[in-house]
Amino acid sequence: MAKPVTRTYSRYSRDAARLLGLMIRNGRIERELTIAELAERAGVSRGLVHRAEQGDMGCAIGAVFELAALVGVSLFETDQSVTAMHIANAEKTLSLLPRSVHPSRKEVKDDF
Repeated sequence: MAKPVTRTYSRYSRDAARLLGLMIRNGRIERELTIAELAERAGVSRGLVHRAEQGDMGCAIGAVFELAALVGVSLFETDQSVTAMHIANAEKTLSLLPRSVHPSRKEVKDDF
């Protein structure tokens, strides 16, 4: 099957990406960094920094997280011990769940 030309995203996802981009831009400006300086520090192109600041949904999440970290945008908890606790809880929960999910083969009889 061919890959769709454009991907649709929910309004919530688009708004979250836009907000994160604005927070990155704000942090960059507060630290008096140019786009080129931030791009160099993050090891990415100036275009990627610009797109991330615009809330482009096509940017690699790792690159956007690194940009946020470099300008001081807190994504989750700032305390590493709290983040480690959340990771441990999520891993414990996942260990109790099935490793994979298969579609139900049972046909529903809904004719009354």
